This record gives sequence, C-alpha cells and structure tokens, in this order.
Amino acid sequence: MSAHRQVNAARQSTRPKRKPKLGQNFLADAGAARRIVEALGNIRNSVVLEIGPGRGALTKMLAERAAHLVAIELDRELARDLQREFTREDNVSILEDDFLNVTIPELNRHASQPASTRVKVVGNIPYYVTSDILLRLFEQHEHIEEIVIMVQKEVADRIGAEPHSRDYGLLTVTAQLFTNVERLFTLPPGAFSPPPQVHSAVLRLRVVPKAERLGVNATEFLDFCKLAFAQKRKTLFNNLRETYEEEAVRRALREADIEPTARAEELSLDVLAQIFRQLGNPNFSVLSVAPW
Repeated sequence: MSAHRQVNAARQSTRPKRKPKLGQNFLADAGAARRIVEALGNIRNSVVLEIGPGRGALTKMLAERAAHLVAIELDRELARDLQREFTREDNVSILEDDFLNVTIPELNRHASQPASTRVKVVGNIPYYVTSDILLRLFEQHEHIEEIVIMVQKEVADRIGAEPHSRDYGLLTVTAQLFTNVERLFTLPPGAFSPPPQVHSAVLRLRVVPKAERLGVNATEFLDFCKLAFAQKRKTLFNNLRETYEEEAVRRALREADIEPTARAEELSLDVLAQIFRQLGNPNFSVLSVAPW
C-alpha cells in the first residue's frame, strides 16, 4: 500500500488544504491510520480521547467504533472544520482547546459515558510538544487505560530503551514507571503531509503503575531520577552526592551491589528504586532539571 494515499481523499473530504500553522504534520496514509485505530482494540464501550485530530485522519474511524469520542484540537480553523463535519454525530465531541490546559476528567464530562470511566488516548503528537503531553498524560495515569501515540522515532527510541543503551534515560524510566511500553510500527516522512524531516513511530502504552510494587512514592522517586540522570557524563555517585551525604550514597550503592563508577543509564527501574529506598526518601526537589 502506498505511503502517499491520502486519508482525506479516501474520506471524500472537500475541505481545502491549508498550510499548517502549529508545526503539524498531518497523517496521510490510510493504512497507517487504520492500524493506529485498531491498536486501541475493541472500543465500542470506551471513551476515546484524541489529542490533536488535525484534519481528521483518525477521527472518522474512531467515531464509527467508539462509544464516545472526545477530540481536542488547538488550531481554531481545524477544530471548526471538524465541528461542522461531526455536528450530527451524538457520540462525538470536538473541542477547541489546548490539551495541556485541561484535565482528563474535564474532557471526560463531555462524553455520554459515566465520568468515572478510564479513557483510551490516541494521537499524532506535534514533535515540539511531545514531552509536555507525555508528562501530562503520565501525571493523570489513573484516568487512562491505555495510550496509542505517534511520536518522532528518536523519542520512541528513548521511551522504549533498555539499560546500557544510549537512549535510556529519564524519559524511559518515567514511561516505565506508569506504563508497559510496546513499539508497534515506524512510518516514513512520506506518510505525512507535509512530510517531516524525520521518521515517526507508533507506541502502545498500557497503563500499569509500578510505584506501589516498587515501594516508592512516584513523585519523590521521579525527583530522585531527575537527580540521578542530571548529568549523563557523571557517575550515579557523583550526581547523587549533590543532594545526599557521600557515605549514605556509598552505603546505598553497596546494598544494591552497584559499583560506585556506575552511571544511571546502566540501571533498571527496579535497581534505581532500590537505591532510592535505601537513601530513605528524603524531601527534596531538583527544580533546575528539565522533565526529560
């Protein structure tokens, strides 16, 4: 199947094409759109939240299958186009808003399903805001069942990385703390309009919180991980002693059977949690370290 098949053409859309204003690269491969929707599984009893529907490559298929679809679009003209197209669909709510400014319970109230229902999330996320949206989703993981998301391939590599790889870092352990990560497929630039300069990848993140199993407070543990990964060229010991007493760090590493020369990217989520527990979960905040 050609990567250049236009979803809008397949849907016999008459909307004129406009130049993207927010850095969007619209999905234009009908086969890929179908695979993304199918990755959500059976959604006939589900509330689906679509982030950034754009020109609606996924929206029609989602509307045909979901109990209720709530699509949130920042671009005013695109949102209005979709509102006109789906105005007669009782199970579709098209909202013009910034996902980063609203909560999932607020969005869920637009659905015909009970507000307590956990949603399934899907979206082709603009590259410039990927980290912010992922963090926002992880913060609200208790309201989410699973996420099928398309991101830049390099970001997908970081999310699904293994210890000892160059891509393994804070984004990896954050995603793994809240979800089980599954890489589905990769798309070339030609699958989009306009084509980006990078490949994209589709991930399925099933929400499986692990903080309780690991015996950690999620927020405090992520603050610890920000410190552990703060400077990748430094050893874990040198990063941690910026906040903890040196002897406490040495003792925690010995208890975890970790060499003092080890770096954070060599350690699994479980080992990082073990070291954190050994250090006694002190109250601290690393404000100068970016989320990813």
